[in-house]
Amino acid sequence: MTTQKENSSTNLIRPACAHRAGPEILVVIPVLNEVRTLEICLASLQGVGVRIVVVDAQSTDGSLERARELGAQVLIAQRGRAEQMNQGALTLACEQILVFVHADTRLPSDWRTQIVRAIRHGRQWGRFDVQLDSDRPSLALVARMMNLRSRLTGICTGDQAIFVTAETWRRCGGFAQIPLMEDIDLSRRLKRLVGAPAALQGPVLTSARRWETRGVLRTILLMWMLRAMYALGVSPQRLHRLYYGTHV
Repeated sequence: MTTQKENSSTNLIRPACAHRAGPEILVVIPVLNEVRTLEICLASLQGVGVRIVVVDAQSTDGSLERARELGAQVLIAQRGRAEQMNQGALTLACEQILVFVHADTRLPSDWRTQIVRAIRHGRQWGRFDVQLDSDRPSLALVARMMNLRSRLTGICTGDQAIFVTAETWRRCGGFAQIPLMEDIDLSRRLKRLVGAPAALQGPVLTSARRWETRGVLRTILLMWMLRAMYALGVSPQRLHRLYYGTHV
C-alpha cells in the first residue's frame, strides 16, 4: 500500500520537535467524507505543542482538501478506521502522547490540560466522558450509560477520544487490523498491559447521528448484540457486515 503525505504551513501545525514547557501531543483523525464536521473538530484541537494528522480514506466530498486548507497534515490511506489510525500514528516523532479523535467529535477547551494531568499522575492511557449533540432526553441518558459502562468495564470506544502515551502505544502494537471493534480490542490489550484507563470528565461532544438515523432503541439493541457476538468470538468481518451491510 502506498501512502501520500502532505504538509501545510498554517497555524494548526506545530513543529514536532520544538521545545515546549509540556509534552508534545500527536492528534490522529481518521476521515471518510466528513467535510461538514471536520472544521469544528479541528478548531477544538488547536493548541501549543499539538500536531494534527488527518488520515483520509479517499473521501469524495472534499474532506481532504478542507483538512489541508485548515492546516492539518494530511495522509491518504486505505479505507478502514484501524488502518487509518495506525498510519497516522506512524508519523510519531518527538510527541509523548497520542490522541485518536473521530472527525464528528469536538474536544473541550481544556482537553490538553486534562490529558497531561492524567499522564503526570501516572496513567498511561484513557478517554473522555462523552456527550451527544442532541437535546433529546433519551440521548442524554444514552451518553450517561456509555460513560458509566466505560468506568465499570475499563473499555473505551473511539468516540470517547482515546489517548495513550507513545511508549505504551509502541508496546501494545497499535490497533488490530480489523474492520470493527478495533477500539474494544485495543482497550482490552491496554488494560492487560498497563491497567485501567483514566476516565476524564471532558466531556467530548460527539455526533448523535447514528442514533437519530437508526432510532435510539434499535441502535442500542444493535450495539449490545454486536458486543455480545464479539465476546462470543464472532469475527469482526461478520460484525461489520451486520452493522454496515457491506463486505470488507
